[in-house]
Amino acid sequence: MGRRDKKRIVLKVGSNVLTKGTDHISRGKIEDIGRQIVALQDTYEFVIVSSGAIAVAKQFVNLESNGVAIDVKQALASIGQPHLMRIFQESFRDLGLLTSQCLLSYSDFEREQSKKNIINTINVLVANNYIPIINENDTVATDEIQFGDNDKLAALTASLLNADLLVIATNTNGICTKESVENNTYQTIDEVNDIEMLENEIVAEISSHGTGGMKSKIEAARIAQNADIETWVINGLKDNFVINAIQNKTLFTKIVKAVYNE
Repeated sequence: MGRRDKKRIVLKVGSNVLTKGTDHISRGKIEDIGRQIVALQDTYEFVIVSSGAIAVAKQFVNLESNGVAIDVKQALASIGQPHLMRIFQESFRDLGLLTSQCLLSYSDFEREQSKKNIINTINVLVANNYIPIINENDTVATDEIQFGDNDKLAALTASLLNADLLVIATNTNGICTKESVENNTYQTIDEVNDIEMLENEIVAEISSHGTGGMKSKIEAARIAQNADIETWVINGLKDNFVINAIQNKTLFTKIVKAVYNE
């Protein structure tokens, strides 16, 4: 099938989803993602942006360091990345899916030649039924380790690849109103086009493994919206989370295109 026959989803999976809130990567969650891709593959093609390399490494090693904490995290990412890819490869292969690894840095999105190379490579992979699994090249870059848990990377990737949809899987039912978080009723904002309004609703919270919290997800939605791409923030801890969102069977936040673009 040609590129335009299917809708292209960039699916960003956070560390907190891949570990299901524990200290270990969940093979069951990776299989859940794979099963959904199989179920949707006639209509959708997927590019995955995956965190979790550091979380995987923590299962194996406890590094000593004389340097700063970020150096340890970069080293952990380097140790964990091949393990993370192996888990994806094994779990997806059992479902008949092919995987490939793409490590990107922010500087890659600033150079025209790099951008062309990314687009061409990923298009060839997808055309040949390989699912690109993207992570930041953490050994040379520190931005995402410190700030974003790959949210911004996913949005830049979605923009560059002209995706139809950016799905950010996290550990909450989308973005909740500030008031509902403060009084523990957790009401999900179901649809919004005003990013500024959304920013006013977030509470500064960061999850245990992830580094982003909601602020980086809203920043990602802004990048996507500027590229005329819709963003969904979904609870990835639930089984079948992408399919259920597509079928509107679950609570999640849909950040639609800006009104002036319509």
